[in-house]
Amino acid sequence: MKVLIVPDKFKGTATAREVAESIAEAVDNSSQELIIQPLADGGEGTLEVFGGGNKLSVVQGPLGEPVEAEWRLQGNSAVIEMSKASGLHLIQHKVIKDPIDASTFGTGELIRTALERGAKDILIGVGGSATVDGGLGALQAMRPLKRYKSLEINVACDVQTGFLECAKVFGPQKGATPKQIKFLENRLQRLAQIFLQERNIDVTTIPMAGAAGGLAGGLATVGANLQSGFEAVSERVDLVNLIEDADLVITGEGKVDDSSFDGKVVGGVLALADQMKTPAIVIAGSIDPNLAMEVPAYSLKEDVGEEKAFSDTKRSITKTSRKALVNWSVNPSKG
Repeated sequence: MKVLIVPDKFKGTATAREVAESIAEAVDNSSQELIIQPLADGGEGTLEVFGGGNKLSVVQGPLGEPVEAEWRLQGNSAVIEMSKASGLHLIQHKVIKDPIDASTFGTGELIRTALERGAKDILIGVGGSATVDGGLGALQAMRPLKRYKSLEINVACDVQTGFLECAKVFGPQKGATPKQIKFLENRLQRLAQIFLQERNIDVTTIPMAGAAGGLAGGLATVGANLQSGFEAVSERVDLVNLIEDADLVITGEGKVDDSSFDGKVVGGVLALADQMKTPAIVIAGSIDPNLAMEVPAYSLKEDVGEEKAFSDTKRSITKTSRKALVNWSVNPSKG
């Protein structure tokens, strides 16, 4: 039997690869073939899906400080995770006097470096940003912009937010006051007008343009294709064929709720598994009790308790996965 393990991260406790490897510990390797493919929805962890970074560049962080940012180049294909250069985690332990100043310049430096190193196509995961600059910083670092016309840029977006709405939606997460949010909204409005005048592109009409504080919209003005993060990642790892070829699919994430079925990994995997008629199991840190699951779903919180689920996550995942596999093997027709 071929078992495909395709989870997202358990945010704050285990990476997607650690989750996958913990689930794999529960599988009997002697009688089953294992395929491990960590997944992401375009947010943090996207780089890891493809094996992690194999390049390291010193770029400008969100507040102008130098940071070491990992990225990946394999052949002429590059993968960049914007949070490595412009992520909120880079400033969480610092006093931010003015979140208005946070810039995506470092992400633009990574894109420029990838181009200069010979990349012909770039996948950019844009979740976890510290910025609401409409991508202006990145575009400044990428100049001259005309050289990106021959480059295929795909932006993996983890939200559907519009360009002008992103300040109100994401500003509070980055420490912006109501007055600052109003300033950011006005700045985005003006930037959208400039994009329309100079490049004849109306970012206010482009779905997902507000991802990463408008970085997605800014990149769209130089020809980038904005995609659902899950779709962008799954296409690149050939997930459809992996699921079609499997006898059982195991997926999961830290918390499964309604949002898990809105462009996220668990919902996307289950939808594909249903299309391919491949049985599936979900392993999660917790599951909304009001959510009606159509496949077997197991919660670490229910199985081992909340404290142990957080303090010993990887071992708990293995324990719960072993229980799930035993139950499935007894009656696989319910998978």
